[in-house]
Amino acid sequence: MTERPAGDVVLIVDDVPDNLAVLHDALDESGYTVLVATHGEAALQRCAQAQPDIVLLDAVMPGMDGFEVARRLKATADTAHIPIVFMTGLTETEHVVRAFEAGGIDYVTKPIRAAEVLARIAVHMRQARQGAQARNALDAFGHAALTLRLADGRLLWQTPLARKLLREFLGPGHEHQLPEALVAWARVQADALQAAKATQTHAIAHGQRRLQLTLHEDTGDGEWLVVMREASDASVVQTLAATLRLTVREAEVLHWVVRGKTNRDIGEILGTSPRTVNKHLEHVFEKLGVETRTAAAALAMGKVRQLGGG
Repeated sequence: MTERPAGDVVLIVDDVPDNLAVLHDALDESGYTVLVATHGEAALQRCAQAQPDIVLLDAVMPGMDGFEVARRLKATADTAHIPIVFMTGLTETEHVVRAFEAGGIDYVTKPIRAAEVLARIAVHMRQARQGAQARNALDAFGHAALTLRLADGRLLWQTPLARKLLREFLGPGHEHQLPEALVAWARVQADALQAAKATQTHAIAHGQRRLQLTLHEDTGDGEWLVVMREASDASVVQTLAATLRLTVREAEVLHWVVRGKTNRDIGEILGTSPRTVNKHLEHVFEKLGVETRTAAAALAMGKVRQLGGG
């Protein structure tokens, strides 16, 4: 018998007792901790309470079928990360497609062959364990990161800091589903990454605070890691003032030039006249040794990026 690491828990969901018995015995003998459920509602309850490492899910059951169980598990932040392997006697393409659309990562056909199930579980369990280790590391170091499913914008997992920032910048409820505009941005960046092209960050403003999102890597099955970092306008202004030897007001004006604002816009933001803004800009140009707004903005952006300030 192969010993499994403590915590490898498999939930079997099937309304046929004979199927449960065969799988239970095979998994138990292989060292897994086995839980069972005979209908959809029980499966949801077991997953919420026990957080199994993988679910073997019968596709066709009375009442709530396996497809609906999978959709609900994937729609809930606490259970979205659990891998689902469908068990079905329905080999038609439409049912296989439904299984994957519902969130399954694999399927086996009935009659169940225990050796095949064990082999597939071992592979998916190993991948899930690697993903969990990466998530735990991000949690431990206080990073704001999340896993996004590009197909529908669902957030399958996020660190505590990421969940907090999403609530603050997007409002309650968005820790589970990103707005379509953000999902569209992520899809464009994913295409760029896959084509080895340059990508762009996405910034969300909230008062003087800004949240910057960067799409990092494909974690498999159309799921992508997104890393978030908060950068406040105040911290950027302080960086510009300190590194370019500007006054705070000159740094404020330069910051808003970088953000694409006109002198009139900047005057309204800072509570001064466009003429005064222009005088500050003249001083900025002189100190930076440039002659145009574009040149000043480019120099400022390069300095802030160099120092990791925005």
